[in-house]
Amino acid sequence: MSRLNLLEETRFEKIPLSVFENQQAASITIARKFSDLILRKQANGELVVLGLATGASPILIYQELVRLHKEEGLSFKNVVSFNLDEYFPMKPNSEQSYVAFMKHHLFDHIDILPEHIHIPDGTLKVEDVAAYCLEYERKINDFGGLDFQLLGIGRTGHIGFNEPGSAPNSGTRIVTLNDLTRRDASKDFGGKENVPTKAITMGVGTIFKAREIVIVAWNEKKAGIVKAAVEGEISSEVPATYLQLSNNVEFIVDKEAASLLTRFDKPWLVRDVVWDAQITKKAVIWLAKHLNKPILKLTEDDYNNNGMSQLATENGPVYNINIHIFNQLQHAITGWPGGKPGASDAQRPERALPEKKRSIIFSPHPDDDVISMGGTFIRLADQGHDVHVAYQTSGNTAVWDDDVLRYVEFSIDFLSASGQPVDYLKDQYKRIREFFQTKKPNQVDLKEIQTIKGLIRKEEAVAGARFAGTKDENIHFLNLPFYDKFKTKGLDSYEEDILITMDLLKKVKPHQVFAAGDFADPHGTHKVCFDIILEALNRLKSTENWTSDCWLWLYRGAWHEFELHEIQMAVPLSPNEVIRKRHAIFKHQSQKDLPVFPGDDAREFWVRAEERTKETANAYNQLGLAEYEAIEAFVRYIY
Repeated sequence: MSRLNLLEETRFEKIPLSVFENQQAASITIARKFSDLILRKQANGELVVLGLATGASPILIYQELVRLHKEEGLSFKNVVSFNLDEYFPMKPNSEQSYVAFMKHHLFDHIDILPEHIHIPDGTLKVEDVAAYCLEYERKINDFGGLDFQLLGIGRTGHIGFNEPGSAPNSGTRIVTLNDLTRRDASKDFGGKENVPTKAITMGVGTIFKAREIVIVAWNEKKAGIVKAAVEGEISSEVPATYLQLSNNVEFIVDKEAASLLTRFDKPWLVRDVVWDAQITKKAVIWLAKHLNKPILKLTEDDYNNNGMSQLATENGPVYNINIHIFNQLQHAITGWPGGKPGASDAQRPERALPEKKRSIIFSPHPDDDVISMGGTFIRLADQGHDVHVAYQTSGNTAVWDDDVLRYVEFSIDFLSASGQPVDYLKDQYKRIREFFQTKKPNQVDLKEIQTIKGLIRKEEAVAGARFAGTKDENIHFLNLPFYDKFKTKGLDSYEEDILITMDLLKKVKPHQVFAAGDFADPHGTHKVCFDIILEALNRLKSTENWTSDCWLWLYRGAWHEFELHEIQMAVPLSPNEVIRKRHAIFKHQSQKDLPVFPGDDAREFWVRAEERTKETANAYNQLGLAEYEAIEAFVRYIY
C-alpha cells in the first residue's frame, strides 16, 4: 500500500497504530524493541531506563524477554526500571501486589540488579505519600528520564492509574480508582469490595516525557476504548487521548482490539472496497441505522452522501440492493430452530431433515443455557427434538459462602428430623465455618466446599433444564478438569477436557451443537470451553460419519449480542416464551438478585437477558421488519 493510500485509510486515526494478527506476534515485536534498545545502550556502556506496566496486557511481552535472557543471553544488568503504579495500601508480598506480579513474570527470571528496580510503595503512611511521589519523580530524572515507556490501557481510558479527570501535566501521585477499574480487578481480589480504592501512579506528564512510548491493547474487549483513544477528541474523560499530543507514541494492537477503528469497521468511509456479500450487508444495515430509516426507504442520495457511492454504481440500482439485504434479514428469522418439517431449505437457516434432530446445548457455566438461549431451548423441546444439555464446568466459584452454610444446615436439620446420624455433617460444618472465618480474598476453597458449591449449581441447572423441557437422562455434567486446575496448579494441556467432550459427542451423535460464542475475553471460561468443543469436533471428523451432518451454532451471553449483519439465525420469542425463559433462569437461585460475579452490569441476569433480546427484536423492527417481542440470535460456525 502506498503512503498516500495509507494516510487516507488511517485519516480518522490521530496516533500511529500498528495491527498484528495476534497478541503473540505483537508481543514478540515489542520485546525486540526492548532488546534492541538494551543492546544499543550496552554497546555504549550506558544504562537504559524502562517504564514498565502490569496487568494482563504485558505478560506475553515479559515472557518473551525472559526467553531472550535465557536462550539468547540478553542481559538486563544495565536496565533501570520504574513501574507505573501500585495499589494503595498494598503489601509487597500480597498475591495482588504489582511487586509480586513483576517478580513472577519478569524480575525473578532475569539478571536485573535489585537496586535498579523501582515500584511505588503501597505500605506507606498516607501522610508520607506526597513526599514519596516527589522522590519517585526525582529518581526518574536523576537517571536521565525514561527511555522507553510501556503502557496498557484500561476500559476507562486510563494509562497507569490516571483515571478520567486526570490532568495532562500530572505527576506521580495518589489517586482514587474508578469503579469500572475496580470491577475489572475484582476477580483477582475475590470481589470488588476487596479491591483497594486508591493507588499510587506515575502521572500523565511523567509518562509524556518518555522518549518512546508504546501502548498495547489486546482482544475485542478493548476495541471500544482503542477507538476512543485513537480517533476521539482529546479529553480528560479518556486520559489516553492526551497521547495524541506526543510525537513519540505508537499503539500496538491485535486485530480484535483494532476491530472498531473506522478502517476496519466501516472501510467504505476511507477507501474503495470489494463489495462482497458480507460487507454489502454490513454497510447497508449501518446506513439504515445511521440515518434511522428502514432499509427499503434508503435512496441513492443516502448511499452517495455516506461513502457508499461505489456500491451504488457497481451494484445498483440501490432499491435492488435494499430488497436483497432486506430479504437476507427476513430469511434468517425462523420460529423453527431445528428446521421446519416439510419446508424448503432454500430460504431457511436450518435444514428440514431430519425432522427430529438430536441437539446438544453446551453451557460453559450451569446457567448460560437458559440465560443466553432459553427461549430457543424451550422451542426445540416443544417442537419434539431430542435436546441434550451439557454443563461444561461446575461454576462452583460463583456461589456465596453463606449459601454453603445454609445448605449444610438444611442437611443437618433434615437428617435430624429423620432420625439419621449427623455427627459427620456437624464436624464438616464446624470445619467449614472455621475456614470461612479466616478465609482471605480470592483464597481457594476447601475441596468439600467446592463440592457443595458445585452441587448447589448442579441442582439449579437440573431444575432449569427440566423446566425448559429436557429429559433427565439428557442432562450431562462434564465437570471439565481445567476449571478447577486453573485455581490451584495452572494448566498446560486441555487433553482430558477434549476427550471428555469427544465421549459425549460420540454418544449423542448430534445434528446440532449450540456453543457459547462470547470471545471478548480470550482468557475467559467461555472461550476455553468453545476451543475444547471445536477441537473435539475436528478430531471426530476423520472417524465419525455423523459429523458431516452436524452444524455448529454459536450463541452470545447476557451482555452482548451479535451484530445484525453477522446473525444467520434469529429465533423470535412470543411473550409467553419470554416469561417461560424468565422462570427457567429463576431456577438458578444462587445467581438471583446479586451474583458473586455480576460483571459490569448491575442488572440481574434475567433482566439483562430479556432486555438484550428485546433490543435485538427492536433493531430488526427499526430496519423495517416485523415487530417481535424478543429475538435470540445465532451464527453458524464452519469447522
